[in-house]
Amino acid sequence: MISHIQGRLIEKNPTDVVIDCNGVGYFINISLHTFSQIPDGENVKLFTHLQVREDAHILYGFSQVAEREIFRLLISVSGVGASTARTMLSSLSPEQVTEAIASGDVATIQSVKGIGVKTAQRVLLDLKDKILKVYGLTGISAVSSNTNKNEALSALETLGFVRKQAEKVCDKIVTENPQASVETIIKLALKNL
Repeated sequence: MISHIQGRLIEKNPTDVVIDCNGVGYFINISLHTFSQIPDGENVKLFTHLQVREDAHILYGFSQVAEREIFRLLISVSGVGASTARTMLSSLSPEQVTEAIASGDVATIQSVKGIGVKTAQRVLLDLKDKILKVYGLTGISAVSSNTNKNEALSALETLGFVRKQAEKVCDKIVTENPQASVETIIKLALKNL
């Protein structure tokens, strides 16, 4: 309903801000990441998500559209509420969250206060495919790794290796070294096959 709010910054705290927009002060909950991105100047624009509950209407604000989209993906997971999603985006940057999900890194997701093993696994299971689609749109570095992995797999198949075996080795290499180039993945894979 409310896509963004732009106005004069009245109050700035690590967990919330108040923005005056044409005489109306909006109380907006924010993550620590957004807090660090908000300038101390007068004019501020935050992309928002309005959560409507029986007992409250709560606004969440984000400095970037990408962070808001990650927040929305997180709250779509069963067992992850808005406060847990905000805690996750306060503990980790949006890039760290997306890379952890894309690479299946349970430990990083579980390192967030209030997230147990089952919830972390559910987040990875529910969001991995969606995050990879988002990667294609935002061009975050892990996409190149994913593309590099696929190119390396094709090359290894051409060299006569079994795809399943090569894929396991390539997955392990990309998990340990997400920025690996195609050449690096192939060289490391050849050592392990």
